[in-house]
This record gives sequence, C-alpha cells and structure tokens, in this order.
Amino acid sequence: MHRRAILTAALLVLTTLRAAAAATGEAAALIHQATPESVGFSNERLKRLDVATERAISSGEYAGAVILAARHGKVIYFRSHGHQDLHSGSLMKPDTIFRIFSMTKAVTAAAMMILYEEGRWSQQDPISKFIPQFAGLKVYQGVDPASRMLLEEPQHPPTMHELMTMTAGFSYGLDSNPAERLYRDSQDRNIFWSGSLSALIERLAAAPLLYQPGTRWMYSVSADVQGYIIKRLSGLTFPDFLAQRLFRPLRMTDTDFFVPAEKHSRLATLYKMSDQGQLRVTEEAKAFGYDFDKPPALPTGGGGLVSTAVDFYRFAQMLSNGGELDGVRILGPQTVKLIISNHLSAALMPEFRGGGYEFNKPRRGVGYGYNGAVIVDPGEADMPLGKGSYLWDGAAGTWFWIDPTNDIVCVGMAQRWGWGIQRNTAGLPTSLEQLTMATLYQALLRPDL
Repeated sequence: MHRRAILTAALLVLTTLRAAAAATGEAAALIHQATPESVGFSNERLKRLDVATERAISSGEYAGAVILAARHGKVIYFRSHGHQDLHSGSLMKPDTIFRIFSMTKAVTAAAMMILYEEGRWSQQDPISKFIPQFAGLKVYQGVDPASRMLLEEPQHPPTMHELMTMTAGFSYGLDSNPAERLYRDSQDRNIFWSGSLSALIERLAAAPLLYQPGTRWMYSVSADVQGYIIKRLSGLTFPDFLAQRLFRPLRMTDTDFFVPAEKHSRLATLYKMSDQGQLRVTEEAKAFGYDFDKPPALPTGGGGLVSTAVDFYRFAQMLSNGGELDGVRILGPQTVKLIISNHLSAALMPEFRGGGYEFNKPRRGVGYGYNGAVIVDPGEADMPLGKGSYLWDGAAGTWFWIDPTNDIVCVGMAQRWGWGIQRNTAGLPTSLEQLTMATLYQALLRPDL
C-alpha cells in the first residue's frame, strides 16, 4: 500500500507538471518571446524579481502571482509563482484566471473609443444626449438645519469628456453623506445590486451629482455608465460588444464577465489578509454583486471582468502598439493617444485619488487619462516608470502599465483583496506592484537599445 501511495503521488505530480507545461505552451503561442539582453535587460538582474516575488509569497502575504513583462513587443519575463489555491496545494499556472476588477476600466475605455472612431459620440456631447434620464441632474450642496439635502443646478451639463475622465460629478457611493447614501438600497447594498445596467442608470438619475461637473476628480461609477452607453450606441449587450470588437479579434480567449464551468478549475481562489496577518479565503467580491459563476445581470464596465496574464497583456500591447496587434487593428494611433494622455488640468491633478495602492493618498506628478492614471512627472510621482506611462490596478492585487518612453508593458496578476494595503504581521504593507516596478526597472541596463 505504501508503494502504491508513492506511485499515485508521483503520478499526480507528473500529471500536474504536464498540465502546467501544456498551459505554458498554449500561453507562449500567443506571445513573442526574446532574451532579456536582446532588448536591453539583464537576465541576471531580472532574477531579483523572482526573489522579491517568492519572498512576498513565502512570508504568507500572497498566495501566488503571475507576472509578465515585455519590451518592444517581446516578452522577456513570464513566470508563475506560488499557489492558485492554498488548501488544495494547486500551483499557480501561466493560464490561471483572475478577477481583474478595476482593470476592466481600461478595457471599457478602449470599447468607448471604438465607437468614438465611428463618430457615435464626441467629447463635448452632454451625457444626457445618450442617457435622457440624466437631463435633470442636480448638484449636491450639503444639508439644511433639518438635514434635508440642498441642491443646485449644474453650471453646465456633464459631458462625455468628463465622464471619460471621472470629473463628471459621480461617485462610488462610499461616503455617508445623504447624496452618496442614495447609491445604496434599503439594505445598504451598493448600487451594483441594482439588477441591470438600466436599473443602475435609473438609480443614478435619482441621485444628485456630488460636485459641479469639471471642478473635481472623484473615483466613481463613470466606467459603468460607459458600459450602458456602449449598449445604447451599439445595439449589442455590453459583454457581446466587448467579445465581438475586442476579445475575439485580440484572441483574448479567457476574458469575460464570468468563468464557465469547464474553466472553473483555473480560477484563482480569492484571499484577504486577516487581522492576525494570515491569508483567509474571502467572499468580498460578492459584496459588490460579483459572482463570476454565470453571466451577470449587471455587467459592470468598472470592475466586472476576469482575465489571464497573457490575455490582458495582448490588450495592453495593442494599446502600446498604437492600436494594433499581430496585424489586427482595433484603434488608430491618435485615438490611443487620447486614452493614455493626461486630461487633468494642473488645478485638478491634486484632486486625483485612485482606488488602488499607488494612489490612495495624494501623489504629485500623476494625472488621469481615459479610465487610467498617467505619469506626468516620474520624479514627482516617485516611480521608476517613464513619462507618459498609463497604468491601473484591480482590487484583488492585479495591475498593468504601458510605458511608452521605454516601450515596456507589464501585467501582474495576484489574488489578494485590498491592493496590498492590508498590513502583514510586521506592520508593513507589501505591494507586489511596487516590488515589480523596482525590480524590473533596475534590470533595464540599456534603455537606449
């Protein structure tokens, strides 16, 4: 029996390794690989990224991660680390599927710009041109002595430009003021429990804007509103539009709003750091109405997608290439520039706060494009990325950036809720995103190459 158990265990390991090799082969077929030295990187110095990632995992702060980096369209680093699921011991694989949450916003921006290129909307159009329910929106001004909301007329109707740059007046309904409480229902569930995109729009139409359009930047449901506009303008459901116009042309075969049963074994288990500094399985995503087991009634443009490192890399590389990948053109180069350029004035840049680890507090030198941050001044931002880099992350530890100055694309996938803000037992926050930035760029020895 002992010998049989050993043989069974050995067979299981062999099967796991074969499956991992097959996954690596399938993923590798969708990318163009090169030696680090051929594009200016030091292979020896890239090993520091391995060390830093493995240290974060072995310390118990992360279960696992998949990290992919490329320069000049050639992948020079593609590694899976740690575990997809700690309980079963299943290893992280190159084709593991992750919940990418707010990285969905960048995809929604690209979808909006496809329609922009078709002349369906322009930046100065009022949002109410496409959503008539928004024609009567008022602006919240506080409360009177009887705690009743004080409202005023908007100085101008919020525009599509303001919607794309999160300056239109919407929020996420996370605060306790009376206006933001309207983003929650009688059971104090957030607006993503509305049941459909149409119902979400009706809820927003019944709530006032949080500020005068164009006068502030506020993280908000703007990308979710964009998903509804895509549906209205295209005549397709939001998921169908993304599938037909982005995912299929780019061969993003594992990106969707849910994980079908035949792929569920590849979905990374979601963890959260406990108060005791240990990773625990969490259902945190369900608090936002996300299930991922079936097509959602409310597909959200701000946080609803799942994807893999290779799938999202293909999307990001398309943007880095000026809208084209492997002979398939999605957008024109000038359109991509609109997405990845800063649209915030100097007066508004101090207002910028992202949802993620990098920007949850004031940070100079950072602006905002269409549904993503833009590095305006790397020195002021205290980040090694090149000027003009476009980036965003997701609530469960995923991130990406496009660095046009150095022609670098990086995608990272992990499965820890909270962006790495939660502190470990030593009282220090760890962000794989920051660790990856530091250890990747120190390995770029020939930026001129």
